[in-house]
Amino acid sequence: MALTPSNIFEQGTKAPDFSLPDTISGQTFGLKDVKGEKGTVVMFICNHCPYVLHVNEGLVQLANDYMEKRIGFVAISSNDVINYPQDGPDKMKEHAVIVGYPFPYLYDETQEVAKAYKAACTPDLYVFDADMKCVYHGQLDDSRPGNGLPVTGADMRAAIIAILSGHEYTGAQKPSIGCNIKWK
Repeated sequence: MALTPSNIFEQGTKAPDFSLPDTISGQTFGLKDVKGEKGTVVMFICNHCPYVLHVNEGLVQLANDYMEKRIGFVAISSNDVINYPQDGPDKMKEHAVIVGYPFPYLYDETQEVAKAYKAACTPDLYVFDADMKCVYHGQLDDSRPGNGLPVTGADMRAAIIAILSGHEYTGAQKPSIGCNIKWK
């Protein structure tokens, strides 16, 4: 496991479009299908990264708290499944059901979507406004495996609350840190 920070993804950048299969429903979803009326959260995650496993419940809670407020959520796994079969689509579906993901869990086989978002690690988290412009790219919160801090989602919640209240998000953009995306 290589500890990797997220890359810079400038505020104001439009969310790149995609069309990917959902491992839970079997349907194909594009950005327009997961877009929320007020904003959208795009998360690059995987099944086995200890940093993702550490925040899984927090991601589910965040989605459950804000999906009803018209914030869309989607998770994408872009890992190389030849060398990391535990991140394959069948295992993704199984994992999503066990964890209780209330959002689609899409498989980026070509890794082109991860490249378009400049994703580097898992978790790599993005918050977009209603116009699909990036307002936040960074960590969920300060909690990490073993540091004893609770998973609160504070950083992402602050960005989402700013969107919902019609204010510009001016908080810090602390990089996410996790396992590197397993590139082919």
